[in-house]
Formats: sequence, C-alpha cells, structure tokens
Amino acid sequence: MEFKLQKFSIPLNVSRIANIHYFEFTEQYHTFSDSHNFCELLYVDNGCVSVEAENFSGELTGNQLIIHRPDEKHSLTCSDNSCPNIIIIGFECKSDEIAKFSVAPITLRTEHKKMLSEIMKEGMNVFIPPYDIPYTPEMTKREKSLFGSEQMLKINLEAFLISLVREYNQSSEPPSGNIANDGKISDIYNYINEHFTEKITLNDICLLFGTNKTSLCKNFKSAYGTTILDYINKLKISRAKRLIREQKLSVTEISETLGFSSIHYFCRLFKNNTGLSPKEYSKTVKAKLNL
Repeated sequence: MEFKLQKFSIPLNVSRIANIHYFEFTEQYHTFSDSHNFCELLYVDNGCVSVEAENFSGELTGNQLIIHRPDEKHSLTCSDNSCPNIIIIGFECKSDEIAKFSVAPITLRTEHKKMLSEIMKEGMNVFIPPYDIPYTPEMTKREKSLFGSEQMLKINLEAFLISLVREYNQSSEPPSGNIANDGKISDIYNYINEHFTEKITLNDICLLFGTNKTSLCKNFKSAYGTTILDYINKLKISRAKRLIREQKLSVTEISETLGFSSIHYFCRLFKNNTGLSPKEYSKTVKAKLNL
C-alpha cells in the first residue's frame, strides 16, 4: 500500500529573531523613537508605560501586550511614579494575522503568561546574558546550549502567536483576561496579590476560604506552577526592586513596607533571589541604564 505524505500548511512562521530582553526600568526612563525591519513584542510584566507608535498611542499596564509592526516608529516612556518590568522580543514574521495586535493592547490570560515565560526561558538557553541592556545591536548565542534550544524558541514563539490569533479570531476582539477562572483558587490568588505586603499565613488563608492546607497547596501549585510561599516572596522581591528603583524609601523602610520581620531577613532573601544586595541592585540598574 502506498501512502501519501501531506505537506504542512504554515500560515505563521517566525523566520528569525533579533533579541529577547527583560528590563527593570526606573521611573521617567524613556526610549527614543525608533523603527526596524522586524516585529517587536512589548509586554508589561508589572507597572505602567506610555507607548507612542504609528498604530497606537496610550498606556500599557500590568499583563498587557502590544506587537509593533515592521518599520513602525515607536517609543516608550515610564511615568513619574512607575518603575515597570518589561519583556521585549524582536522577531521576523510576515504573517498579516499578527498585525491586528499593533492597534490596541491585549491583556494576557494565565495560559498565555505561562507560554511567554517558557519563551523567555528558552531564549535564555539560546542567548547569553545580559538581557537588560537597551539598544543591543546583536545578542550573543551560547557556544553550547541544550539540544534543540533554538528550534524550541521558534516553536514556542510561534505557538504563542498562533494561540493569540486563534483567540482573537474566535472573539472578534483582542483577547483579554487576568487569571484562570478556576473558582476558589483564583480568589485565593487575587487575595494574595492584594495582601502580600501583610503577614499572610496558610492557616489564615484556609480559614478565610474554607479549605485545608493539603488541598490549598496542591491546587495552588497545580494552577500556578509554584508554592504559595515562593509566590508571595516573588511578589515581595518584585515590589522591593520597584521601590528601590523609585529611590524614595531607604532599604529599612522598604523592608518594613513589605512586612518583613527584620531587615536582615529581607536583605538575605533579596540576595538569594537576585544575586545582589539591595544596594548593589540599585547601583547596577543605574549603570545599565546609563543613569
């Protein structure tokens, strides 16, 4: 019996990649109006930025994304009271389907945020640091990387873009949403995001939401891929980094604001997560952004 091999239809192809960045900007930081012959994905992890582009001018806040088209002039500005965390990915893709994401920001759901995280992880398998130097003309590839890293980066980025296009086409509106609609666990997620600067214990959460520690920890890890304690610490360190960049509070005041029992524990946790002390982090950020 003779079988016929079918060719793949490839409606969306990421042919090349220019850069993959994760920035921790200071307030009032801005870029000059620029354009290039590839697409640029801009995602605000947290904080807020003002974008000026040919197809869109306005603000992007936490969890929002826009994709600038090739040769589209664009710039961004951090406001007086915002020190945002930003992901930027430059890539070549000639599909007309992603052009629709240049006219208005979209808010990523948890599923898409996880996909974007995987893209960043694979990008770091391909390219060597630093990932936070503006106007890097050529990123350096690792001499030795995991098997298939470049192909996985391409596949993950294409899967992410295809998923956005599918959702957009189904809804006829830019996809939006915040966290997974998974009932009680999403309520717990929201509660932690609102109260992480306070002293939160597992017992308190169990009492508030009528659950037990075993179910709580298992369901949270399953939904968000991390433990509650690690997630709270991640939120605290992320907020601490932003407060340091704002340069309005001392290290001691930041420690107290975030509900740490002692400045020594705060500094130790900060260094364990970033590899730098709070003061070293402040100096590094200023040096990288030429401030």
